Amino acid sequence: MKFPVKHTLPERSQYLSTCVVGATLESLEEEEEGDENESPVDPTSTGESYEIVGTLSKPESADLQFAKETYAVSSREELLSHLLECEIILYNITEDASQIEEATWAASALHKEIETFDKQKIFILISTIMTWANTKPFDPENPDAPFNEEDFRKRRSHPGFVDHINAEKHIAKLRKTNKKKFTTYIVASGHQYGAEEGLFHYFFKMCWLGETPAIPVFGDGKNIIPTIHIRDLAIVLQNIAEHKPDFQYVLGVDASMHTLRELIKCISKNIGPGKTERVPKENAFLSKELTQMQVDMLFVNLRMESLYLKENFNINWFAETGLIDNIAQVVMEYKQARGLLPLKVCIHGPPGSGKSTIAKELCKHYKLHYVRTNDVISEKIAHLEEIVAKEPVKVEREVEGEGEGEDLVEEEEEEEGENVEEAKEFLDAIKENMQQNKGSLSDEYIMKIVKDKLMSMPCRNQGYVLDGFPETYEEAMDLFREEDEGEEEEEQPVGKMPKFNQIIIPEFIFSLIASDEFLINRIIQLSESEVAGTHYTEEQFLEALKRFRKINTDDVTVLNYFDELEIHPQFIDIAVYEDFENRLAVSKIIKEVGEPRNYGLTDEEKEALQRQAAEEHLAKEAKEKAEQERKEDKERDERKERWEEWNKQQEEVKKQEQELLEAQSIPLRNYLMKNVMPTLMQGINECCRIRPDDPVNFLAEYLFKNSPDIDWNKR
Repeated sequence: MKFPVKHTLPERSQYLSTCVVGATLESLEEEEEGDENESPVDPTSTGESYEIVGTLSKPESADLQFAKETYAVSSREELLSHLLECEIILYNITEDASQIEEATWAASALHKEIETFDKQKIFILISTIMTWANTKPFDPENPDAPFNEEDFRKRRSHPGFVDHINAEKHIAKLRKTNKKKFTTYIVASGHQYGAEEGLFHYFFKMCWLGETPAIPVFGDGKNIIPTIHIRDLAIVLQNIAEHKPDFQYVLGVDASMHTLRELIKCISKNIGPGKTERVPKENAFLSKELTQMQVDMLFVNLRMESLYLKENFNINWFAETGLIDNIAQVVMEYKQARGLLPLKVCIHGPPGSGKSTIAKELCKHYKLHYVRTNDVISEKIAHLEEIVAKEPVKVEREVEGEGEGEDLVEEEEEEEGENVEEAKEFLDAIKENMQQNKGSLSDEYIMKIVKDKLMSMPCRNQGYVLDGFPETYEEAMDLFREEDEGEEEEEQPVGKMPKFNQIIIPEFIFSLIASDEFLINRIIQLSESEVAGTHYTEEQFLEALKRFRKINTDDVTVLNYFDELEIHPQFIDIAVYEDFENRLAVSKIIKEVGEPRNYGLTDEEKEALQRQAAEEHLAKEAKEKAEQERKEDKERDERKERWEEWNKQQEEVKKQEQELLEAQSIPLRNYLMKNVMPTLMQGINECCRIRPDDPVNFLAEYLFKNSPDIDWNKR
């Protein structure tokens, strides 16, 4: 049986793909023993499952393994042809208002083809309880009475969800023509949760990031929010498809009636800082991560109860009592759906090998929490001192709050969650122990403080990098032992895998290795400023190195402990990389660990990276332009120099030619001046004096007659 779905969250469809057609009918018949409901369809005996086909509201979504086919339609006609092939059509309009117009068109288009149907088609619209948001209590004497399906004709929509209620009415009307061939149902869904947490994602993400000390509750938080887990919603849809009930309108809500404050407090306690704070209602409108639709949904105040689900359907609830009672499962689904599994790393190695440098680089790359014993101890002491210092302030606030009722005082006590007396007692014990041990803490206190750090919500959410701790097999056993093991762990049979706390056990162990000679040479090269304030003085370093070698040469070492748990350490020879900052070692570890498991970059970080990339691009362009201009100037100067050199050479050639010509012309000139020019000048002067009619002939005859080489007397 094909089951087309227009959806934004695939989990509903994924569940339906595993359902056996008619399964809810079989169970119901067994319970009712002959009740005259519709008999199960034939496929129930064959174990046939639903075939999920459909379109995606987000085409960039990952490939859905459970879907038989996803449509990338380019026209309404093509979409209609796909819808006509299916028996059950779902349209989800709860998260994307743009789907409303398409849903009403699809129902109307199918209705027009009703005469061509060989068998009945079912159209189910998944709407929202926001179409009830402005409904007033029907009984003034009992304003807390919940609404149910019988009141659906009196429902009044929130102003922002008018299109939703209009779509409900339009699709409900289409059923009246011929419900044996085409029937429609409307499911008014409570606010859906589970997997990626649509509406509540804002609070889940804020809690997971751990960047705020308290999670905001907008307004007084006393408004009741109807909810339903997406798997339960899928079960409701399956029941409608198989039972084909006479009633057309179904409230898809669970049995819970939790307030906004209760929901946020539960989320904060189980994945966040454990605290909430009241903030003005208007702050919700200022958040960039909340849409107007989501803000309206958060402020809804409705008591709702679905009678039809209880009386007519066979529902094997996944989370009937709501989000709060099922928060552990919901948190796990959320982390898995968004790939937010914690990344836990332990860096092991001798002093001077670069453990701290590598650990901090990994924390920076993966956005993890850096765990170093000295830092954790200092952080714990500061935190305890802060709690103890708050005691007088808290008493004053309780006195001031007396006039505002017990609710405020009770809330402050619950939200504080800190036992001042216990904190004071523990702080005194730590200080006394440090005095007895000359400023150091005993292993008992170190283990408790480090374990508390690893069990803290930030480390459980994002993960951590342990810097050089634990150092021994015994320390590892104490640190990662389950809390309820007690003394039984002491008598663990030899060869059996030790029990451990899966929440805090590291996933990756990296052991840095290097020779003593390499490490000593590395420390010698450090400047005095780098050595100051560290344990890298010659005497301290050699002592620390000797101790490390001693506790890591026995058969039972901290690495053996992880080997027994089948968390096999990976060894990195830092001497191979010849890199004091261990950049290559960090790259190798990142390659082994893989991609980050977090939300990725924040909007601010993305903007900063984009701005940095733009600045780098502009700087690169400016540099390239300057380099190009420099090259052009250089080429221009070189061309000018070559031109000037060529001209200079040309002038020199001309000068040499002129000198040669002049040198060659001296004998000829002398010859002419001696033998030709005297007679020629006389002839020219005579020609000028007489001015004959033919001066050239006159000059020729004159030169002939007066030539000194001719003796006229001999002729």
